[in-house]
Amino acid sequence: MTARIALATAAAFPDLDDDGSVLLSALESRGAQPEPAVWTDPRVDWASYDLVVVRCTWDYHERREEFLAWADRVGSRTRLVNSPAVLRWNTHKGYLRELAEAGLPVVDTTWLEPGDHFAVPAAGEYVVKPAVSAGSRDTNRYVVGEHNELAAAHASGLLAAGRTVMVQPYLDQVDSYGETALLCVGGEFSHAIRKGPLLEPNGAPVTGAYKEETVEVRVPTDEERAVCEAVLDKLGSVPALDGAGRADLAYARVDLVPGPDGSPVLLELELTEPSMFLVYDGGDGSAAAGRFADVLVAQAS
Repeated sequence: MTARIALATAAAFPDLDDDGSVLLSALESRGAQPEPAVWTDPRVDWASYDLVVVRCTWDYHERREEFLAWADRVGSRTRLVNSPAVLRWNTHKGYLRELAEAGLPVVDTTWLEPGDHFAVPAAGEYVVKPAVSAGSRDTNRYVVGEHNELAAAHASGLLAAGRTVMVQPYLDQVDSYGETALLCVGGEFSHAIRKGPLLEPNGAPVTGAYKEETVEVRVPTDEERAVCEAVLDKLGSVPALDGAGRADLAYARVDLVPGPDGSPVLLELELTEPSMFLVYDGGDGSAAAGRFADVLVAQAS
């Protein structure tokens, strides 16, 4: 029986991202019938698919509750990956606080809730961003003593809008080393890339779906691999995930940056709609796309 697989996307990306064609080809070569489907399109019969894969739903952060309600509906009619429980937990970056409390190396973060008062850090550079966001939207980098009023206005505006705010030190090794994104499928490491630095001090706000990135192939260090494994292993003990562990994840992206001492720390764990950078593995992307397609076909059946 041919598995019908929907690749859920946003209306602005009806043909998926740069990985779309190679992933569709890999799925078709394995006998599946894949097709992009816009998550907000009321005409889509999600129950007609054997599997729905959340891919380029890059507008979810603008209407998170609507997105989660959609995930619950789809998950009640067919198999949705990643699962509704995973999406609910992962679409608010409060999960980083939970992972830090569990002993994992996470970027140091000060959390502010509506009604809290923003205080400029004592020294250095820092980042202000909301806990629900994507593509560096509503995120900026500031320098103590140069941008105090701008940073205060930024944080206060987010708080006034009822949003949780994160204040993090800007880790300057990112400017030279960049960010390491480790891509995993079916709970197992697949490949990795390097992303160049994204934020400039008091940079222009992101107006599109995401901030353009400089990307290249990277072989992760043993220490980066170890942190990635530790993060994925911890998921099985997260109460909000209803017992879902690393093997239950169709995909995961573990974003690491060098901490103050150079050791890798977790910046983000992307379990919702991450770019998978398939085209950066195996020359034409077929190797990574094949691994991903194998996982999806198995989950569809």
